[in-house]
Amino acid sequence: MLPLAAVFHFPWEINSGSVEEGQSVRTFGRLVCYQPEESRATLSAQHASKEHRVVVHTLFVEPFNPIIGAQYIVLGEIENDERVGAMVRARVLNCVDGVNIALLEKAITEQRNFFTERERKLGAQPADAT
Repeated sequence: MLPLAAVFHFPWEINSGSVEEGQSVRTFGRLVCYQPEESRATLSAQHASKEHRVVVHTLFVEPFNPIIGAQYIVLGEIENDERVGAMVRARVLNCVDGVNIALLEKAITEQRNFFTERERKLGAQPADAT
């Protein structure tokens, strides 16, 4: 059985603990570190004036050709690791170097607003009396 569709989460949301273990997520960041012996990569993203890092377990996507400094999008499930905290167990790890990250963040925010508004409208509709 396939997991539920993954929702985009910003790296700072993953680190804040607002995403539960086992939840499917999509996130992004610049590859700053890859440790092949541990099947672990670290993605970094800026938000406000702070750098946020997300640890990615890469066993399911290896072998891959890591490009340090390139932008990546990852799709996977959240796992809690006692050494690093929240970690994404990657099912897909794609290099998307050249993507406008500010525009991606805006698109994610707009998508969330659309879904919230749609849910609000669906919840406000009266039940069909048949």
